[in-house]
Amino acid sequence: MANIITRNIPNAITCCNLISGCIATVYAFGANYQGALSFIILGALFDFFDGMTARILHVQSPIGKELDSLADVITFGVAPSTMVFTLLHVVDYPPFLESFRHIIPYFAFLMAAFSALRLAKFNIDERQHSSFIGLPTPANALFWGSLIVGAEQWILIMNHSLPLLLLLVCVSCWLLVSSIHMFALKFKQWGWHTNQVKYIFVLTCIPMLAIFGVAGIAIIIAWYIILSAITSSQTPVE
Repeated sequence: MANIITRNIPNAITCCNLISGCIATVYAFGANYQGALSFIILGALFDFFDGMTARILHVQSPIGKELDSLADVITFGVAPSTMVFTLLHVVDYPPFLESFRHIIPYFAFLMAAFSALRLAKFNIDERQHSSFIGLPTPANALFWGSLIVGAEQWILIMNHSLPLLLLLVCVSCWLLVSSIHMFALKFKQWGWHTNQVKYIFVLTCIPMLAIFGVAGIAIIIAWYIILSAITSSQTPVE
């Protein structure tokens, strides 16, 4: 009995991630962006602890890996896409596009499809043990969640927010499946020489959060992408 319970603890945590994503999606449809972001962050915590728990308990399994990806599609794909979908209903539209206001927001769900593709590629790519190829879905979700929560009022009053949001959706989709090597915050040793990019990233994140608050998370994700792109040619993927 104990073995059955132990084997299913990581899967139970993964299911908590999935449930968090479902709740985040409900909040997003209701334009409660703060609630949506809170449950995306909660889902990210569950996503972190399910894998760690599986390793500690030595109960890693193929079904756990697949379940993790299914949960991530909801929490880090559908939920942020729904936030963008809802926001696209209320931003300013130029007169010639006003008649398409009920259609254009569905473009946001393209990001959910690319998130699923990103996760499927990750599952079969044996090179991504200590770093990533393409933008991780949690980072993409946190970018959109924090951007919308932290800069909603600015987005709503900006004249060209619609084309900017649509462009950012396209960029996100490309980054998710791109071949850019993204570093992971995993430390095999603590020396400066082998971890200088990670240390620079962590140290610069602190003032960004202090200055920009929630919106600072989006800036941090953008900085992460820039740093990864700069060092991509020098970062081996294992």
